Amino acid sequence: MTEAIDISTVLRTLADPTRRAVFERVVGAAEITVAELTSGSGVTQSAISQHLKSLKQAGLVIERPEGRKVYYRARPDGLVPLADWMSHYSAFWRDRFADLRSLLKDIDP
Repeated sequence: MTEAIDISTVLRTLADPTRRAVFERVVGAAEITVAELTSGSGVTQSAISQHLKSLKQAGLVIERPEGRKVYYRARPDGLVPLADWMSHYSAFWRDRFADLRSLLKDIDP
């Protein structure tokens, strides 16, 4: 994958709860097939495949074909746009927590 994925693509992809659940199962496994993801999920195999396609296009998973099976695994670099976006706001939260700490000390010395 050579083109950069933007934060909007990652957020849009992970906004769907079923897709997010599929991604979490992929993250929790070293590698996993569509059949394994479908088993016990209550979601059809074609729906799982569509969710995996979206996750792949967003750069969140990669696939490895082997014979008739395709194995999926998480691509940690795919979350970089999200992590970068969140880190931009870390100073905001750090300042807010510092203000809260000061307020709590004033209320209950």
